[in-house]
Amino acid sequence: MKLSNRISTLTGNGDDGWALLYRARALKAAGTKITDLTIGEHDIRTDPSILAAMNESAKGGHTCYASVPGTKPLRDTVAARVSARTGVPTTRDNVLITPGGQSALFAAHHACCDEGDTAAYIEPYYATYPGTIRTVGAIPRAVPVQADNGFQPTATDLAAARDARSLLINTPNNPTGVIYTRQTIETIAQTVLETDMWLISDEVYDTQIWRGEHLSPRAVGGMAARTLVVGSMSKSHAMTGSRIGWVIADTPVIEHLRDLATHTTYGVAGFIQDAAHFALTDDPELERRVGAPFDRRRKIAMDILGAQNTVRLIPSDGAMYLMLDISGTGVSGDSFANTLLDHHNIAVMPGESFGQAAAGHIRVAMTVDDDALAEALKTLCTFAADLIPEQ
Repeated sequence: MKLSNRISTLTGNGDDGWALLYRARALKAAGTKITDLTIGEHDIRTDPSILAAMNESAKGGHTCYASVPGTKPLRDTVAARVSARTGVPTTRDNVLITPGGQSALFAAHHACCDEGDTAAYIEPYYATYPGTIRTVGAIPRAVPVQADNGFQPTATDLAAARDARSLLINTPNNPTGVIYTRQTIETIAQTVLETDMWLISDEVYDTQIWRGEHLSPRAVGGMAARTLVVGSMSKSHAMTGSRIGWVIADTPVIEHLRDLATHTTYGVAGFIQDAAHFALTDDPELERRVGAPFDRRRKIAMDILGAQNTVRLIPSDGAMYLMLDISGTGVSGDSFANTLLDHHNIAVMPGESFGQAAAGHIRVAMTVDDDALAEALKTLCTFAADLIPEQ
């Protein structure tokens, strides 16, 4: 029996970008000790107070079908949070609760694109973006941005998206750690307004800001009605496995997305929503504590990388990643990452996993303890230096 074209072509060329991660996990399963710097999974777990709230809700009976757009208390809390952070008036009618940020990306593209439409996204990109676009039957189009410009999209770069139905951006950015400047956001907004396209803004790292500030494009004049914002508690509250996120959009968009959710996810478990509401309202310092290790490790990395001149750090202003330029070694990111794993049992992601704009780079997730990260970075730098042939 033949499977549908849509499901069998989700990954395009058959590579979903995570080959090295799968290889590292296989080595770990076989008993090899691996320093795993591949994936954005905190080295702490969900705070016990959140788990206690989840348990109390479940034991109290909130295990039945929950309201599809989300519970009113959680939607009100998310709306108030977004209003306070962005200055854009937001109510529960602008909020759809989803099973994580990935489900929100799926829903947003279904809201914006018809089959055969072009849906653009900035490259380097999170590895699921092209496949998510293909779920709609839309045609993914990468918009490469340049390392020499700090991976900030320019008007010239964005010209490649001007005939698209939608544009997907991500700031703070995975994989680069770059935060788009106000000028960049305003340039993106100008392109969107001039071409009458939708903007999908992935802001799941908006609590992990180490330098500068985050500006949501929804706060730029004229953009609130044409921007869909994707949010999540995976990174802000170390709730990756709880699968809790949202879409923020104009009320008519949310009304239609509610219909989509009714026919796909049928909502999010009530006890998880109650735990999310607790997490957002109980301890205002929790988000800072969850993010603090990454800011600290970023500073450790800057000291180590600043003491050598083979591996160059792309300025990392947010998120939990370091993007390292290893082009001076003369090898690809893919070759570098695989050889580093083979010789030193250190797993990092090749830049090519995130598109050719990141070729000659690797991504390091700062998701191990300080000492282990420092040791891995020192080994990585020595390994890189040894790759350069003697003159």
